[in-house]
Amino acid sequence: MKIRLLLAALALGTSSIASAQTSLLNVSYDVAREFYKEYNPAFVAHYKKTTGKDVKIDQSHAGSSAQARAVNDGLAADVVTMNTTTDVQFLADNGVVAKDWQTKFPNDASPTTSTMLFMVRSGNPKGIKDWSDLIKPDVKVIVVNPKTGGNGRYAYLAAWGSVREKGGTDAEAADFVAKLYKNVPILAKGGRDATATFVQRGIGDVLITFESEVVSIEREFGKGKIDAVYPSVSITAENPVAVVERTVAKKGTAELAKAYLDYLYSDEAQEIAARHAVRPRSEKVLARHADVFKPIKQFTVAKYFGSLTEAQKVHFNDGGQFDKLYTPGK
Repeated sequence: MKIRLLLAALALGTSSIASAQTSLLNVSYDVAREFYKEYNPAFVAHYKKTTGKDVKIDQSHAGSSAQARAVNDGLAADVVTMNTTTDVQFLADNGVVAKDWQTKFPNDASPTTSTMLFMVRSGNPKGIKDWSDLIKPDVKVIVVNPKTGGNGRYAYLAAWGSVREKGGTDAEAADFVAKLYKNVPILAKGGRDATATFVQRGIGDVLITFESEVVSIEREFGKGKIDAVYPSVSITAENPVAVVERTVAKKGTAELAKAYLDYLYSDEAQEIAARHAVRPRSEKVLARHADVFKPIKQFTVAKYFGSLTEAQKVHFNDGGQFDKLYTPGK
């Protein structure tokens, strides 16, 4: 009897280990839900076909910075798929992901990109066409808090850079951004929260968010109910990925985690990204979806801010430029 119990316990333990080795948690940002909902089964099928192994993928979505803090505090993610390099670098600085994480995958470990667009009410009643329209006194702007989400940081940097692109100085950019945030009635926690505030709660005249979110909401609600506006210029937003070394070392999932992120660069994954209005790195796939990815002049973070890490220090850390420009309730 004791032997049978011991064997049963050993079998249960082995089963638990096997289960741990064939499951993966991807901790990601708010508006990537639909993309990974389609990507995950595609990867599972690919992994089964190439290795003969079954695998289960779990997802977690929220504001990217909040997600990064959760992983740092112990959330057992196998991989992180974020929308700003600062959130991944934060984990690298704390020894959670590899110090050289950007060298582990192509394109500085960013398999896709996006940019920031405007979402407006049907028929664009406020006549919003460009960044300068966002500081008109009768325009209410919905945007993510740049201290809690990469969506918000890119919106802030895009607004700042829009002034610089027209020959303006940093002082003029700061003045413009301060005026813009005076038109912000509420700061959303993350991209999906911002969408809910604008679309479902009906607050605001314009939402600044990722191109992927604008297109997906336009598709969901139908053209003619929510309109997309492409400003004259916007920022290139990279979507970085990394293996969470701390977790995979404990779970033995390093090979699975790498395979999961590698497959994001495959033709199939790049097509899935395009279907969800996330700009693929593949020029071939991008060209096939020219009807979705309309031409828009873009500038890089490096052009005006050095890097997202530098922008974080100057603009978004406590006491930084954003805190000086924005006062809640004013």
